[in-house]
Amino acid sequence: MQVQQNTGGKRYKGEVVYLYAFDLAYDMKREPISELLGQPVKEYLIGPSKRSPKTVFFYRPQMIRLPAEHRAGPQGIVEIEQTVKVFSVGAISIQLRVPFEVDRLEELVQYHNLKFDGVGAEDEVNVLAERVRRELEPYCVKPVQSLGKSEEYTVFCFYELPKDADGQPIHAERWLAENRREVAGLLTEEEEPAALSEQEATESTEQYLSYYHTDLVVVDWDAALVVDEPADIDEMLYIIELANVQLAELGAYDRLLDASLQLAYQDVGQRRAKPRQEIHRNLREIRVDLERFNDELSNITKFFGDWHLARVYRNVSARFHMSDWQTVVNEKLKTLGELYQLLQQDWVNFWMVILETTIVLLFILDLIIIVLMG
Repeated sequence: MQVQQNTGGKRYKGEVVYLYAFDLAYDMKREPISELLGQPVKEYLIGPSKRSPKTVFFYRPQMIRLPAEHRAGPQGIVEIEQTVKVFSVGAISIQLRVPFEVDRLEELVQYHNLKFDGVGAEDEVNVLAERVRRELEPYCVKPVQSLGKSEEYTVFCFYELPKDADGQPIHAERWLAENRREVAGLLTEEEEPAALSEQEATESTEQYLSYYHTDLVVVDWDAALVVDEPADIDEMLYIIELANVQLAELGAYDRLLDASLQLAYQDVGQRRAKPRQEIHRNLREIRVDLERFNDELSNITKFFGDWHLARVYRNVSARFHMSDWQTVVNEKLKTLGELYQLLQQDWVNFWMVILETTIVLLFILDLIIIVLMG
């Protein structure tokens, strides 16, 4: 099949969507948020589509949409859109959308490190996230004192593909097969895709899904490529965004457990007579929260049923190594519990020795009193 070349316009049109997830707090209070950054807060909704039954359940975070801005991007002045979603698990996700029109996929590689007027988009998003953190602090349970590094993900959204020589839409799967190396270069941030090995090109693009001939989702570790109609692409973005938020939360739990383990190792090394009470309290809270979070992760596909979005989520989850993260976090939690069980047993043994010594001393004192009185 011969693909038609540029005929009065760019071959590829769409948006690059940048997702930034931040851990905000241990949890969110169940109080409604009416306004954020001067914008009304609304519930995020996904309408029914070809992939979702009307009875499907989606978690609905609270969301604001910021006014569109015109900024100088890689291709000149463009209109960018920003949204902020607030999740009840104590996290926020900031979405930045930048439109593009290019002739070649290689031209999109520069969008991985997006800059506006010489300032990195990540830096601007961090400033925005800090503003959100300060405003949401009254609604947070145990808010973080400062935001850590965000969990970032980039999605290249194509609203249409080049047409064939007869002017008919090219099938998405066939387009991927013919442009596999270029797609791999885009996802792996390689400006020279020809330099990639066949193994790398195949591995980066092998986890793809397609529902109709005209749509496609290719997921890699750091970026994804989505081909779909503009009206249907938001639900795909939301599935990826949800997985990115979950990854950020797992990372936050991992850091929290690392800090707790460090204290536990110090306590074991110093043979503290009594374990830290705050560690026991935090350990109980982490266990309860992690169990709730694990339940959410393990049951996430039940929200979608055996539908296309569930398969997309599973692919994203596999690329993010979500199950490995869960295993690591659970093992650290288990280790922390075992360390403090050891310390607890040492503490009990210490007091048993004190008790036995006291009994012996009382017995000796009783004997002395008997001898003196006799």
